[in-house]
Amino acid sequence: MAREYAEVILVAVGLALLIRTFVVQAFRIPSASMEDTLLVGDFLLANKFIYGARVPFTDYRLPALREPKPGDVIIFEYPLNTSRDFVKRCVAGPKQTVEIQNKILYVDGKRAIDPIRSKYTDPKILPVKSPNGRRDNFGPVVVPEGHFFVMGDNRDNSEDSRYWSFLSYKLIKGQAFILYLSWAPDAGAPEYTGLLSLPKILLYNLRHFSQRVRWSRIGTLVK
Repeated sequence: MAREYAEVILVAVGLALLIRTFVVQAFRIPSASMEDTLLVGDFLLANKFIYGARVPFTDYRLPALREPKPGDVIIFEYPLNTSRDFVKRCVAGPKQTVEIQNKILYVDGKRAIDPIRSKYTDPKILPVKSPNGRRDNFGPVVVPEGHFFVMGDNRDNSEDSRYWSFLSYKLIKGQAFILYLSWAPDAGAPEYTGLLSLPKILLYNLRHFSQRVRWSRIGTLVK
């Protein structure tokens, strides 16, 4: 009997690892760079097989259904620190020309349509030669083969390709596609200070569970 239980557990763990590695993976949104499409505290699932999941410990990828295309919200390893995962929107692919003029994005010379929930929070247009000028004026640049240009939907508050250049296809993990939980930040919530703080955190969140969950966002598709 013990052996049968062990086999069932091993099979279940193996299947879970396979699914996480090659099919879907869960991610949490820690920053406001994709507001109002994605909010701080959103938990989402990413489709990993659509772009060809990477085989662990190798540079090999499984065959992809397709490459990322403009409009896709993608999860990837941050190029400057691959231990961190970022989420941004693909705005241009290989061989496309990207230019930003006074905050307005142009791809191949045509004005790109802003995502429906994107936003600009700073009315000022920064001069080209100012320290952060590339936020509002950038390019034109041509995206090289095997790379993509990504931007956050919160256009004035996003660390993206305007600052660290093009995103390599090798770093892309998957496409964000559905929210399975949304947990609103709470400035009054107790902070973790060690194991002794866990009961207080648990009790607080149980009391405020219904207020902190953004019920209307659960199950919504990422567009």
